[in-house]
Amino acid sequence: MNTTSLAVFCGSQSGSNPLFEIHAKELGEYLGKSKITLIYGGGDKGLMGAVANAAMENGGKVTGIIPEILIGWERQKLNITDLQVVQDMHSRKKIMYDLCDVAVILPGGNGTLDEMFEMLTWNTLKIHNKKIILLNSAGFYNHLIKHIKHMQECNFLYENWQERILVVDSPAGIIAFLDADKN
Repeated sequence: MNTTSLAVFCGSQSGSNPLFEIHAKELGEYLGKSKITLIYGGGDKGLMGAVANAAMENGGKVTGIIPEILIGWERQKLNITDLQVVQDMHSRKKIMYDLCDVAVILPGGNGTLDEMFEMLTWNTLKIHNKKIILLNSAGFYNHLIKHIKHMQECNFLYENWQERILVVDSPAGIIAFLDADKN
């Protein structure tokens, strides 16, 4: 499979570690240069804005999906290829899932985790079979990974979670996966 579009789920804030934004920009730059369409939450702030700006600055196509309720909060990004304003969060997630070939989870808050776990649940239920890549910048997701392992050890997962989620520590791991996917 050749990846043509990639969804990025991430924070509308930049977080406390500068590496989070550095990684978002590196990923956006790669997507732009590689002509892989970025599908993201449509915001102009935080990691969302960083990844979208980097993709656009490097000749990429960017599709933002933003619910009406978040237009003021996340400041919709107007200078992208396509901005879709949708009614609610569920519509946003569904469209993002439908448009992407692969999903990448960058650091973020409750919304980012909601999006990741919904996508993971849909994978488990065979609603789709899209690869999920967790970017563990500066160990941001170490505690979550430990908890997912604990869920598996306690027999609450139906399959090995590592078959659904690829954990990488830098954008280089995402790039290696996408480059291998081209062959």
